[in-house]
Amino acid sequence: MMSNSKGVRGFLGFFIIVSIPFINSCIKDPTLPVLSTEEASEVTINSADLSGIITDDGGADITSRGFCWGKDSEPTISNNKIAAGTGTGKFIGTVEGLEPNTRYHVRAFAENMVGIAYGNDVTFVTNMAPPSVTTAQVSEIAARTATCGGTVTYDGGAAITARGVCWSTGPQPDINDPHTTETAGSGAFTSSMTSLDPATVYYVRAYAKNESWTVYGEELTFRTKLSDIEGNLYNTVLVGTKLWMAENLRTTKLNDNSQIQNITDNALWVATTNPAYCWYNNDPTFKPTYGALYNWFTAATGKLCPTGWHVPTDQEFSALEISLGMASDQSEIWGWRGTDHGLKMKNTTGWDNNGNGSNSSGFSALPGGYRYGADGQFFLQTTITYWWSSSEHDADRGWYRRLDSASDQGYRASTSKKGGKYIRCIKD
Repeated sequence: MMSNSKGVRGFLGFFIIVSIPFINSCIKDPTLPVLSTEEASEVTINSADLSGIITDDGGADITSRGFCWGKDSEPTISNNKIAAGTGTGKFIGTVEGLEPNTRYHVRAFAENMVGIAYGNDVTFVTNMAPPSVTTAQVSEIAARTATCGGTVTYDGGAAITARGVCWSTGPQPDINDPHTTETAGSGAFTSSMTSLDPATVYYVRAYAKNESWTVYGEELTFRTKLSDIEGNLYNTVLVGTKLWMAENLRTTKLNDNSQIQNITDNALWVATTNPAYCWYNNDPTFKPTYGALYNWFTAATGKLCPTGWHVPTDQEFSALEISLGMASDQSEIWGWRGTDHGLKMKNTTGWDNNGNGSNSSGFSALPGGYRYGADGQFFLQTTITYWWSSSEHDADRGWYRRLDSASDQGYRASTSKKGGKYIRCIKD
């Protein structure tokens, strides 16, 4: 029995020794992982969601995985990459910081003890970005035209297909409103706005378009000017609920194109009862600053102001003053009235003896002086100004308004219709 046991043990030992090399020779060596790259999703201007699937780990643990990408085909981890964990199966990641409207190549990668394997090369194109544009200041404002423009500072990664300015009489104009179309491209451009209405507030914005976007620059506002029969241009201002000229009238013609007589001789000025005008001291160089002096007969023609406008009545002057803070029960008083509405009407420069105003009304009154109706002489430029109303006091006198350097109030009275005074028109 003892000899048999020894024989069995010897046989088993021989079998194990002989079998071990045989078993080891059947174990498969690890290989590179097997994986694929799926199509990108949720692609935006500068990012995309990526996914991949590891279907075989190659017989060894997956120690890292992720995605690599670039603008050239077959990207590797020496290019841009993001990690996405370990293990087999599906994995995802998001790449960011991409350029707009750009084609990218992406591959999933996985690493085990053997090395790094890559999935198939997948391409995607990022979306276009919105361009950027700024709005230029409005210039060369006339009655029916103005100049604007802008600068396309960024194209969004695509060609600019259209650019220009759009405008309307309400806020937020867009390309469904009147607009210009300038030569496509980036950089600065200039646009001419036409067919505008006189003395009207407009809103304007530059715009730029690429294949995917239409964007707008800052919104600006401007008011077109008013033009008289001769083409003289005037700023206008809304005071209360009424639109007024913000400058004195300068026309030498009525709005039917008939000539107003220019009388320089003092005696003839005093003698006439027909419409007449002159410049202060008969010097036409004062025209741009102060406008023309007219007798009341000109103011009463009903044809002095541009069409759609008229010489204000005494009551309309009072309404202006009330809108600037004068008590309504003072509107019919003769002489100085109110507290500071004259200060609000006077320009911030041009008045002597520290008589400048705040011009908070925008009326921009300047001290142009006057021509005396009794002898035709000129007085007090830089100190005083007068405006005729169209209202008649009696057969010899018309109502007027006056501002002085020495007062913050406004003066109401009537005087000889032969006096030379300025005109401010008001919209009908």
